[in-house]
Amino acid sequence: MQSQELMNLLPNDFADSAKVWIYQSSRAFIEKEEKEINEQLFQFYTQWQSHGDQVKGWAKLLFKQFIVVLADETDVMVGGCSTDGSVRVIKSLEKQYDVNFFDRLMLTFLVKNKAEMLPFNQVQYALDKGFIDGSTPLFNNVVTSKKELLEQWIIPLNESWLAGRVNLSEKVAG
Repeated sequence: MQSQELMNLLPNDFADSAKVWIYQSSRAFIEKEEKEINEQLFQFYTQWQSHGDQVKGWAKLLFKQFIVVLADETDVMVGGCSTDGSVRVIKSLEKQYDVNFFDRLMLTFLVKNKAEMLPFNQVQYALDKGFIDGSTPLFNNVVTSKKELLEQWIIPLNESWLAGRVNLSEKVAG
C-alpha cells in the first residue's frame, strides 16, 4: 500500500498533525473478524469524548493486522482519560480475539505485498539468509501523526530506526 492508497483510506478532513496510535496484532484477522473489529472501532470513535467534548476521531483495521487510531486535536484535545478509553477498546479486542496488540518486539515487513511478522531477534537471521534485505518495506509503528503515517509508516528497512540495529552488509558468497 503506497502513500496514495493509504491517503484514500484515511479521513482527508483531518489535520496533518492529527495524533496517531498504531496497534499491531500478533496475527492477521480473517474477513469476518475484520468486519466485526471495524464495527466496534466505529462505535468507539463516533462516541469518543474528552472532558465531555466530542473527539474528532477515526479508527480502522488496516492490512488485516494493524489498528490505526487518529485523533484530530484542532478543536478538542485528547486528554489522558480519553486516551485510556481508546486503550481499553484495544485491550477488549485483545481478549475477544485472543491476540496481543502490545508486543513491541514483533516486527512486520511487507514481503510480496503481504504483511509478514518476524520477532526482533530473528531479523538478522532473515537478512543473512536473504528472506529480507535493506529495501524490504518495514511497518514503522512508531509514527505519531497523520503526516508521518502517510510518509513514514511503510519505509525500507535501511531507512528505518531498525537499520542501525542490524548488519545490512551484503551476504558474502561462500
